Amino acid sequence: MAIMNEWLVFSLILLGIWLIIFLLKKSIRKKMFLVSLFTMPFGLTEPLFVPEYWDPPSLFNLAANTGFDIESLIFSFAIGGIGAVIYEAFFKIRHEKMSKKEMYGRKHKFHFWALFSPIIIFLPLLFLTDLNPIYSASIAMFIGGVVATLCRPDLKKKVFVGGILFLILYFLFFLIFNLFYPNAVYNYWNLSAISGILVLGVPLEELIFAFTFGLMWSSVYEHILGYKLKKVIRK
Repeated sequence: MAIMNEWLVFSLILLGIWLIIFLLKKSIRKKMFLVSLFTMPFGLTEPLFVPEYWDPPSLFNLAANTGFDIESLIFSFAIGGIGAVIYEAFFKIRHEKMSKKEMYGRKHKFHFWALFSPIIIFLPLLFLTDLNPIYSASIAMFIGGVVATLCRPDLKKKVFVGGILFLILYFLFFLIFNLFYPNAVYNYWNLSAISGILVLGVPLEELIFAFTFGLMWSSVYEHILGYKLKKVIRK
């Protein structure tokens, strides 16, 4: 098996994008790194998606032998940080800690349920339905993003714009990946178990995942730590 398999290259390119943003945007480095560390353990959910959604090669053949792989941890680390700061990469804003009055406001009392709503939705969908795990995850993240805006309406623009920006970035990245590995989607994605619809060679489910992930993750830092956003006014 080649050392640089497609899944490893896929993850490392995303990590490269992460590194570029990290180096160029000094003001958001701390946030980006912290959210990446928080997101990385989600890579341990890979056995839920293999082979139901896809079955990629992995370093040391770990995925086939254990269900887990190193690439998923790299992938989760990279998209976590990118998804959390992609809005800030395009818009000049700064963070400001919410006051106690705001923190304990009427809508914010649903803070706990808003944060854990994706897990609350995902588990029943995963174990009580026949949905492919990618659909369960996407539905859960979409609902999580919507619930976040209900709890924190001040983050509504960041949530939806963040989802769109991450979708665009992920789509462009996937198009470039397909130029170098034109057969990867056909070889490793379980197209017969999903819609089979390809958008310029990119599985529709990957685009749905990208949008819902960006929707959920674009506000996770502010929501968890109680920050609000303020525009930077240039003088």
